[in-house]
Amino acid sequence: MKELPDYETIDATMVEPHVLKVTLNRPEAGNAINTQMGLDLLDLWNRLTADAGDVRCLVLTGAGDRIFCAGGDLKERNGMSRRDWTLQHEMFERMFWTLVDLPLPIIAAVNGHAYAGGLELALSCDFIYASRPARFALTEVTLGFMPGAGGTQNLPRAIGERRAKEILLTGRPFDAQQASDWGLINHLSEPGKAYEDALETARVIAGNAPLSVRQIKKSVRYGSQMELRTAFRFEIEAYNHLVDTKDRMEGVAAFVEKRKPVFRGE
Repeated sequence: MKELPDYETIDATMVEPHVLKVTLNRPEAGNAINTQMGLDLLDLWNRLTADAGDVRCLVLTGAGDRIFCAGGDLKERNGMSRRDWTLQHEMFERMFWTLVDLPLPIIAAVNGHAYAGGLELALSCDFIYASRPARFALTEVTLGFMPGAGGTQNLPRAIGERRAKEILLTGRPFDAQQASDWGLINHLSEPGKAYEDALETARVIAGNAPLSVRQIKKSVRYGSQMELRTAFRFEIEAYNHLVDTKDRMEGVAAFVEKRKPVFRGE
């Protein structure tokens, strides 16, 4: 991956040899997603898709310890014409879908509240670690519109249709313990520890064979949308791509020689 630009609304920093930390950096606005943040994130996801370089895993978090992301920036949107709103949202759609299709695994470290588009952003990641004080909500119905970045699709897939409809139709917030009980988040962290816990897991993932990690993510993502027998065949196709890789040979050799493997993504 080439050197990243100095983004206006996000920080992207290598915190480990193979782990990239991405921070939503508009704390004065609750890390809300404005037009510039959408453009910054879209640019980053596109760069990582084209050439990830040494990056093998990402952790996405928010600046500060109170709010992960408050959703779309409604102050910027107030008074927008239909045309400007539509053009902005089409760009947001490209940003979210590029994130969902990112070949690298990405962990959301939800350090504070994740509302509306902020929760949709976390749901678009591969999994979520959340701080105990965090709260979640999809509040769009209380504002005259609806989730438009995957919320009505990703939430039911995570926690079931009946509970998701209640959350979507009421707009009521729920806490991190409930999110954990319902299976929305993978790990419930002590206050201020969500990023550290996510980083620990990212470190483990980054230490595994990167081609294997990518193939597993692709197999889960696309296979889950297929009829089961077709999905089994898709999995084998993904598996077969790894048989002749140097990393597969290194992994087996390291196991036999009782040493830690050195994976190079080859």
